[in-house]
Amino acid sequence: MNGILALFTLVGCFAVGLDALPFHGLKKSKKQHGSSTDPKFTEKYFTQILDHFNFNSMGNGTFSQRYLITDKYWKTGYGPIFFYTGNEGDIWEFALNSGFIVELAAQQGALIIFAEHRYYGKSLPFGEDSFNIPEVGLLTVEQALADYAVMITELKQELVAADCPVIVFGGSYGGMLSVYMRLKYPNVVAGALAASAPILSTAGLGDPRQFFRDVTADFQDVSPDCRDAVREAFGRLKELADKQDYSVIQGKFALCQTPSSPRDVHQLNGLLRNAFTLMAMLDYPYSTHFMGNMPANPVKQQRDLILTCFDLYKLYVECADPTGCGLGFNSLAWDYQACTEIDLCFESNNVTDMFPPMPFTEADRETYCTKRWGVVPRPNWLKVHFWGDDLSTASNIIFSNGDLDPWANGGVRKSLSSSLVAINISGGAHHLDLRGSNDADPGSVIKARKTESQLIEEWVKTERTRLKRKTELRL
Repeated sequence: MNGILALFTLVGCFAVGLDALPFHGLKKSKKQHGSSTDPKFTEKYFTQILDHFNFNSMGNGTFSQRYLITDKYWKTGYGPIFFYTGNEGDIWEFALNSGFIVELAAQQGALIIFAEHRYYGKSLPFGEDSFNIPEVGLLTVEQALADYAVMITELKQELVAADCPVIVFGGSYGGMLSVYMRLKYPNVVAGALAASAPILSTAGLGDPRQFFRDVTADFQDVSPDCRDAVREAFGRLKELADKQDYSVIQGKFALCQTPSSPRDVHQLNGLLRNAFTLMAMLDYPYSTHFMGNMPANPVKQQRDLILTCFDLYKLYVECADPTGCGLGFNSLAWDYQACTEIDLCFESNNVTDMFPPMPFTEADRETYCTKRWGVVPRPNWLKVHFWGDDLSTASNIIFSNGDLDPWANGGVRKSLSSSLVAINISGGAHHLDLRGSNDADPGSVIKARKTESQLIEEWVKTERTRLKRKTELRL
């Protein structure tokens, strides 16, 4: 294919993904609080301990942690509690895009709670100073899990729900936290549904080429021609950059300013790669407003759109997560986590994937994180602290993954026991099963939700019996 034509093809494929970039800092999608499917969440704040593990550092200092709650379907004092372990963003985004939890609550008479992760959304322990050093040091997976355990325990007391079983839910990083909650606090939660949870790849287990290889596979499966065009277009972009034809690059990609250095071209490569990544992640069979605005089946939508002027450095910030951290406070929080516990050393190489060579090794990560945050990452920490791939002695966890999701192969794809169940969803994108039912849903996700519902119902019954016996022993 002609190089310039390939560039236009790249812009066409890429343009569909631009509306996905709100996840990383562009305009936010509107919250549909009053929609017919809205369970009418009430927004509240929980007085949370700043530092659960060091009594000297903050004493008993507290901050306000946001959570959303609805008892619309709850069989008061009896029904289970469905608790969403909030991830790297505003909790409303996840509450309004996790309709399966609401549907399940209606079936099983559950109370629903969506808890916001510390340092995200409005749950900033030190306000605008939260990302200063050393204040940012209280942003850890362990602190977040302790937040959820304390919140669950105290809210159960307030709601007179001591005998109500708790099931935790989460998608992506939130799904990782759900797994960790079941491992760390089995006395608090009876089971976990972890959707699209890359607990292996983020612990440094697996092939660093896997992620962008799988992004490429999504486009290849739909159109090998598009994959080849994208690969060729990135090559053409490199040729233009090598010749310093920066004005041509600006025109082809509708950039607000003319690139003037290799750094600017590197930034453009990262922005483009990020857009393709989001299209693959959010390849739902219907249009959505989750993480921004996406048409149905965006990977198939290889069309030219009218582009406006794009600012390379306002749309995308390079960080310790090669898949993108975003912009604003949420991006600062995720960048810090990717510099400490969450290991995201993914690379593209233009051989196993269609993207330009962009390595990101552990050495690169350490150099960046030492300079940016004054920290040295611990590559093996999640593997040591949260069991890595040695999960066989755990119980009551569902690991669901869609085969269109580039995060899927970083998670658990095979069942490890009768209560450590892997569900693979054909034609499923990033935690599709957590979304509400839709007429366009593939049969695979309908079947997956049915299995998840049955398992959770069994866990609730078993845990209710255990809690009842525990209460009787105290009397």
